[in-house]
Amino acid sequence: MLVEHPPSEKETHVPVEKPGWIDQVEGILGQLNEGVLIADGNHRMIFVNGRLAEMVGSPASELVGQFASEFYAPAEYAYLMAHSVGSKLEGQARFEFVLPQKSGARLPVIISARRVEDFDGRSYAIVMFTDISEQKHAQAQLLSVNEQLERRQKEIDDDLVLASRVQQSLAPRSLVWGGMRVETFMHPARTIGGDFGLVRPHDDEHLTMLVCDVSGHGIGSALVANRLYTEIQTQIRTGMPLGEMLAELNRFVMQSINNSSFLFTAAAARFDRGGRRMIFAGGGHPPAMIVTPGRQPRLLESRGMVLGALEDAVGADAEIEAALEPGDRVVLYTDGLTEAFNAEGDMLDVEGLQKIVRETAHLPLCDMKHTILDRVAAWREGPPKDDMSLVLLEVL
Repeated sequence: MLVEHPPSEKETHVPVEKPGWIDQVEGILGQLNEGVLIADGNHRMIFVNGRLAEMVGSPASELVGQFASEFYAPAEYAYLMAHSVGSKLEGQARFEFVLPQKSGARLPVIISARRVEDFDGRSYAIVMFTDISEQKHAQAQLLSVNEQLERRQKEIDDDLVLASRVQQSLAPRSLVWGGMRVETFMHPARTIGGDFGLVRPHDDEHLTMLVCDVSGHGIGSALVANRLYTEIQTQIRTGMPLGEMLAELNRFVMQSINNSSFLFTAAAARFDRGGRRMIFAGGGHPPAMIVTPGRQPRLLESRGMVLGALEDAVGADAEIEAALEPGDRVVLYTDGLTEAFNAEGDMLDVEGLQKIVRETAHLPLCDMKHTILDRVAAWREGPPKDDMSLVLLEVL
């Protein structure tokens, strides 16, 4: 099987001589699951076991006496000859190749070849063929499945990009309204997320702003968040009091979505047009902050519990009223800011954010927003692991 040149006309008529030692191993070789041939020094097959004959699809008697140049196509023979040179130098070779079949097909195999000499110094090549067609078929199937998965993943990625654009289009914009200025920031930990914010003037006399945090960070959370966004828009247009609004959102999620894996928290604030009066309500959300430059921020704690789990999560006393003065600033945020961990494993927490808010309250509102985000990022080790939302309001 391993040859260095095509057989000459004379060689093709040389009688096949099978040495006696082959008779001693023929029974063993016939029991192997691998195809085996033995070639003499003239590169002619002098023995073929039953498994190889089965793999080729021809009787062993038709194969014995053939040369590799008669068995393989010219290009295949050239490749085989190149490996035979290597085997002559090293005494052995192992490589992946094909085995011609009587039907004209090519069976994928692993060829293992070794050169040996008998006691008389005559050279022989012992070649084993291991059928790897099942592995090749499995590889082809795996490749096909991977290609399908890649196409599907691209479709999902494209859909997520579109979903991200839609979600970003719902993010509140910075604005000046009545006697107030508002700055906003929204950033999902993944392409889309469960955080959202809303800043909406209504009835010409009031401005409502809200941040909401739906548990999770993926597609399901984003769908719930978008559904809640629509509900909140409707409720704000009707002028529904904030406490009632949170209670109604709680009932809506429990009745319509009815999935315990989608809990959410929310914090909402409503201001009169002059910005002097504020009503706050929260459900399981981190406390809002009211800060006057140069003073420690006041915390407004949520009186309601986490939403989406208990029917009585929001009580009758959910609302808190606060008076504001020019220069006061109100900060609403999600726990993506406070639950940031540094390299030592310490969490920034509400106290850490409260300190940052106090130290940045003298800055212009836009600069205050960016500095808060920069300070949180400087504290945090690595990229954000949770969605982040931040809404700042300044009374003018």
